Order: sequence, then structure tokens, then C-alpha cells
Amino acid sequence: MPRIPVSILWISLLALAPALQVAAQQEPANQPSANQAPAEPQVKVNMLNVCSPSADEQKEIAGALARVPKQPLFGADFEVTRGRSTLTDMPNFLKAGQGAHVAGEPSVASYVRIRREFSVQALFSSVQYSFSDDGQNMVETLVLHVRDPKDLIQVSLEDSATSVTSTDAMLTANSPASRVRLERFGKPSVALARCLAPEGGPAPDQSVYEPLFRSASDVLANYRRLMGVSIIVPEELVKISGDSRSKAVAKPKTAKPAAVRK
Repeated sequence: MPRIPVSILWISLLALAPALQVAAQQEPANQPSANQAPAEPQVKVNMLNVCSPSADEQKEIAGALARVPKQPLFGADFEVTRGRSTLTDMPNFLKAGQGAHVAGEPSVASYVRIRREFSVQALFSSVQYSFSDDGQNMVETLVLHVRDPKDLIQVSLEDSATSVTSTDAMLTANSPASRVRLERFGKPSVALARCLAPEGGPAPDQSVYEPLFRSASDVLANYRRLMGVSIIVPEELVKISGDSRSKAVAKPKTAKPAAVRK
């Protein structure tokens, strides 16, 4: 067998070295190896700027509030429900800087809901009013559902109070709306809320949004009257208290021993 000189093999390897170096540089640097775990998918989070919405968002809120009917024609169908629910988390409407006190322990809230259908209305199909009282916070929520949601799905108005002496006082005081929220189809929500001063800082200037808050408060006050809230809600809350008392377990009476005849 002919022998290949070692010097010739060494020269051949030196000639191939530049080509191997270029191939290594052209290999993608970010390509994961066989033992490397694949990269985690990116998660996009949309944060609502409820304290200072943009000019376009303000126009959307104003337009939605303007389309809420002031004198709606309700259909014959309606619904009134009452009950109790255990609250373990902070309500969403309090996360924007509301001043309501939230206890660390779960609380039990009594609630009343009233739903009415619009008989003839181009935009909205139904409206639901909710009142909740957990002994520390009283909350009102008005939600109008769109009949044929293409862009807008629903409009939600909320207000809360903590230092009201009674339910009647809360319902007759026409408390101003503290939060407006638009749920949109395929888009992030649009919201505006009353925001308190951050710790150690000044309160945000929301004077430019006062027309929107007034418009939302007018809608809320109008539907309180139209849906008979001041009459229905106190009556249903009394029934909740009566239901709780009737379910209380009565103490068994101790039977007296029968008299023994002599």
C-alpha cells in the first residue's frame, strides 16, 4: 500500500481551515441546541389608563353615553333577584384608587339585581341595575348590553359609598358615578375612574373629565328612577334579612319528665 506523506495531509487541513471558519460564522447564533429548552412565548398585557384616558378614548366614552336612551320603552319582561355572596377579593371598581375600605377577611354582601328589556331600541337590548352592601361598602352598578355587538359590547357605570347611614339615604342621594367602562369587541376596554392621590404625591388633575363624569351621573340617576330602585331595593333587602332569620337553627326544647303517678 502506498504511503501518503504526513506533510501533504497537514497542508490539506490548513487549506480547509478558512472554509470551516466561515461556515461556523454563518450558523445562526440563536438556534437552540438539542438539549436547550425552547424560548417562552411572549405575553402581551394591556394596561388601562383609567385616570387619564386619551382624547380618542374620551370621545368614545362621550359617544357611548350620548346614545343611552333617556326615555326608553321597556318590554313586559323583567327580572328581580336577591341573594348573598361571599367576597374574597377586592372588587374591580376599587382597584383604581377608590377610597372604600376593604377588610382583609372575606365579607358577606347582600345584593339585589333588577333587569329590564328594551322593546324598541336600535343600540341596546337590556339594562341591569345591581346594588350590593357588605356592611362597609355600598356599590351601585348599571350595565347596558348592546343588541348587536360589532365594536361596543356593553357600557358599565359604577359608584360606591362607605359612610352612608342607610340604604335609603344611598339610593335617594343620587351619588355621582365614579367609574365608566366600555367593553369592546376584539379590542381592549376603555375606562375612566375617579383616582385618589398616590401615597406621598398630589392627586391627579381630572378636571378635564368632569363633563364625562356628569354625563355618566345623569344616566345613573335617570335609570335609578326609571327602574324603581328606591322602592324595589329596600324591599328586597328586608326579605334577605327575613330569609336569614328563618334559616337560623332553633334550639331544641328540653322535654319535661312526665309526672309519676303514685
